[in-house]
Amino acid sequence: MALNLRRLRVLREISQDNLALEANVERSYVGFLERGSKNPTVTTLEKIAEALSCDISEFFVPVADDLITIKPLKSGRKPTRG
Repeated sequence: MALNLRRLRVLREISQDNLALEANVERSYVGFLERGSKNPTVTTLEKIAEALSCDISEFFVPVADDLITIKPLKSGRKPTRG
């Protein structure tokens, strides 16, 4: 589940911060889920799936060996609001 969550988030170019905001969960919790340190409830999975515009089942599909290493999103400062 953890790897698929990260894969889907990076594929959609959504930061952990923005995913957490959209799913109404703590940003650190998204990090825990992506590392497999925490197990989410079904309710949390529903929120995250909705924020990623995907079905919950996509979190549980087998991951191909070539996707084991997922490149991170480009880092940098968030644009300032003027």
